Amino acid sequence: MQFYGIVIHRSVCPSINGRGYDFFITKQGAIIPSSEQTDPLYIHICLEGEFSSSGSALSAEEKEQLFLLNKLVLRLSELYHFQPDDIFPHTISCPGAIFPWSQLVISPEDRYH
Repeated sequence: MQFYGIVIHRSVCPSINGRGYDFFITKQGAIIPSSEQTDPLYIHICLEGEFSSSGSALSAEEKEQLFLLNKLVLRLSELYHFQPDDIFPHTISCPGAIFPWSQLVISPEDRYH
């Protein structure tokens, strides 16, 4: 199976409705795989929460979610042979205007910041 990258979602996206992702990362730090494949070309990962209104710095839970997202992206890119920086937003408004894209690992050599 050849995937071309990862699509990032947030749980409050209206098109998710509890479905439409291959992995769900909870605020408590659990990674929950889906029982069905979502898309034959991309792996979809949904993070619990809201990333659309500005406010304070990331909470400890959000930092943990991003850490887990980084680890999952690196593992999946290695397993399915695509570049770890092949990460895309679901839409213009999902995963949200303030999603911390700069916090994501863009290469295995950089590791988690």
